[in-house]
Amino acid sequence: MGKVKCECGHVNPHGTVLCESCGRALTEGAKQESLHDMRYEGSARRSQTYNKSIIDKIWNFFSSVKVGIWLIVLTLVSASIGTILPQKFFIPNNIPPEQYYEDVYGTFGKYYYMLGFHDLYNSVWFIALIAAIGVSLVICSLDRVIPLYRALKTQRVARHETFLKKQRLFTKQEMAVTEADMETLKKNLQAKRYRVREEDGSILAEKGRFSRWGPYINHIGLIIFLIGAMLRSVNGMYVDELLWIREGETRQIPGTEGQYYLKNEKFIIENYSKEDSEVFDEALERNGTVAKNYQTNAVLYEDKNQKVIGQDPELKKVKDEEIRVNEPLKFDNYAIYQTSFRQDEMKAMQFGLTEKKTGKEVGQVTIDLFEQEDTYDVGEGYQIKLLGYYPDFSGFSDSGEPQTKSPVPNNPAFLFNMVSPEHPEGEVSFVAIRQTIEPLGDTDYKMEFKSLETQNISALTVRKDLTLWILGIGGIIFMIGVIQGSYWNHRRIWFRKINDEIHVAAHTNKNWHGLKREITTVVEGTSIPEPKDQQS
Repeated sequence: MGKVKCECGHVNPHGTVLCESCGRALTEGAKQESLHDMRYEGSARRSQTYNKSIIDKIWNFFSSVKVGIWLIVLTLVSASIGTILPQKFFIPNNIPPEQYYEDVYGTFGKYYYMLGFHDLYNSVWFIALIAAIGVSLVICSLDRVIPLYRALKTQRVARHETFLKKQRLFTKQEMAVTEADMETLKKNLQAKRYRVREEDGSILAEKGRFSRWGPYINHIGLIIFLIGAMLRSVNGMYVDELLWIREGETRQIPGTEGQYYLKNEKFIIENYSKEDSEVFDEALERNGTVAKNYQTNAVLYEDKNQKVIGQDPELKKVKDEEIRVNEPLKFDNYAIYQTSFRQDEMKAMQFGLTEKKTGKEVGQVTIDLFEQEDTYDVGEGYQIKLLGYYPDFSGFSDSGEPQTKSPVPNNPAFLFNMVSPEHPEGEVSFVAIRQTIEPLGDTDYKMEFKSLETQNISALTVRKDLTLWILGIGGIIFMIGVIQGSYWNHRRIWFRKINDEIHVAAHTNKNWHGLKREITTVVEGTSIPEPKDQQS
């Protein structure tokens, strides 16, 4: 498409509405306007000029402010849905997420997991939404800022008569303007910090142009911020994981790619007593206990064979640390925080195999609630076979099958097959806490609950964030743009002599009342008239 040459001699890009140099209307629509639309100085925007190739259509799609708003709305709605169920970060890490969500939340949990809402901020489609917002910001900015910059840079001092007439603030008066009036006018403008340009007896006074770039500085800050947010999905840049670790247990620290391990030597909790402080009296009466301090005495190990594929870990002690609230264990850009705890979690249950008739105990078995065996040998021909384990027993289904609410051992129940010399095929018994059922009829033997082993479990948050400085820079640049666009405004005042008339026009991107008051001060002491508001 060819360029458009104005009568003033300036060559404008195709699609320009107002000549970049003199401001003359170049289209029939602009000529019919009562007041010129000065939002982008009538410059040629690519999205409003080209619409043929696939690149044009993509550019036009992302340059739309409506599209940008819809992308933001979709992102916010997705983030809201991600709060309905706990994120992967908050579920027990010893259970596969696909199993946990379906077992605990049923069909809804299953599809919640399948759609990626369980790990929303790392899901491909959510990152794609963030990337689309970034692309929209870039294209929106380029589509507007480049033509605007070009138009403001090439503007002439002496603008076309019709351009002046179609400004919101305008007046003309037949009069002879003296040199003394013009000198006073220029001094008053300079006193108000205007940059004054003069050409053939015409004056352009301008200030605050930099405020026009405020929204685009905002966009740059947001783009940097979004880049930082997306980098959090890059392996090694960001880690925010929850580690549940039991007393005496050594576990691989998530997010360290198997390089570091942590051992929970001991979990300690100290509670306030009434003698400590009167401040907690009310809380103690209401809750019974108030935690004064809870900590994990931990040992940090490094795997020397971490880079050797197929080798078992060879742990080398790095250091001992007491991890308390707000006193994390720090190492190699990582920080491990004490987040929460759970006391007296069921660890193992001990049962005795007893002959009902005589009450004689044949033997005992201890069942680990986290690592069960298929068969437990009691000796002398007696065996206990585990047919079913229900960690959080919630009752029986309509078909009579035992059900579990979750994989966490809150209310464990077992289906046993008790093998004895008298019954080599075994006898079936269902045992839960305070409940024993013999589904296939009376049995000669029974499983008696003997004791329960408990343990404390500590919840630690593993964090690593190499994107924080990027987010900080983006936030600072964004705030600079906010201040730049909010506290200043772009003001221009034109004075032009045409034959025996003086034309006065003015424009600002905001705060018209302030501009009117400033013009009153500027023309004070001269015979030059104040422009009138053509919208009032």
